[in-house]
Parts: sequence; structure tokens; C-alpha cells
Amino acid sequence: MSEPRVPLPVSSSIAPPASWWRRRLLQPVLNLLRQGLTPQQLALTIALGTAAGLVPMLGITTLLATTAAVRLRLNVAATLLVAHLWSPVQLLLIIPFMSQGARLWGSHSPPLTLEKLQYLFRHDWVAALGLLWHAILGGLALWAGAFLVLGPILYFTLRPVLAYLMRKPRPE
Repeated sequence: MSEPRVPLPVSSSIAPPASWWRRRLLQPVLNLLRQGLTPQQLALTIALGTAAGLVPMLGITTLLATTAAVRLRLNVAATLLVAHLWSPVQLLLIIPFMSQGARLWGSHSPPLTLEKLQYLFRHDWVAALGLLWHAILGGLALWAGAFLVLGPILYFTLRPVLAYLMRKPRPE
């Protein structure tokens, strides 16, 4: 006679399927951390990606982030990821930057509004383009001034945090 078969214990090592957020957001970021970047390089990548992601001008985020990453020999994909994660905030900040920029760059008229631009484009499109030009230049000047201060703060704050998070476990 053969011995009765005893069922094998079910292993609980099978992980449940990862959620959409984990697969699409968290895992790519963790993979970037594992690509051999030093904490200093990763902090610089995040600071430059943030600066490029918050530029108050649509359409140049990718160009700025790629140029900075290639020039400084950083991970281009990581820089672009950080830059494009800031896109919703960039959209929220464009109008305030341009409005303050128009005031900064010599427009002494009332603040820049959509109604004002619509009126100018209907009646004097040259004046509308001039106002937009001043608003964009002033917004870029404000953005550059802000990141001359905030960029180094972000970089020097992230360096020790990332060094701690990226520490390799010591073998025992």
C-alpha cells in the first residue's frame, strides 16, 4: 500500500498584482534610483527637472530638461520624468507668472487678464503681442530669479535625504 498523500503547505510568497499607481509611478521612480546615480546626481536631477518642469512657458519643458541633463551628464529619462510630473503645477503657475511678469517688465496698465487679451487681439493685435511678449519675458525673469534661490535650497536639502534613502544595507 502507498502512503496517504499529505497536501503541501500553500506558500504565501506569491505577491498580489501590483496596483496601477505602483506599476506606473512608484516602480519607475524606484528603478531610476537603482540605476547607479549617486545621491548628488539624483538631487541635481530632481532640482533641474523641477526647474524645467515649472518654466512658465508651454512647449519648452522637454527641451530645457534634456539640454540640462545632457550637458551635465545626468540621466535624461529621470530628468524628463521629474520635469513632466510637475506639469499640473506648471499649468497653475503660468498665469500668475505672466501676470506678475507683465507688471515687472514695464506694463503699467491693469493686470494681465484673459478679457484684456481678447479685447486687444480684436482691436490691436500688435499691442496684444507686445503685452504677451512683456508678460512672457517678465514671467521667465521671475522664474529664473526664483530658481536661483530655490534650486540650490532644493539640491542641498535633497542630498542628505537621498544619501540616507539610497544607503545599501550592510551584509552581516
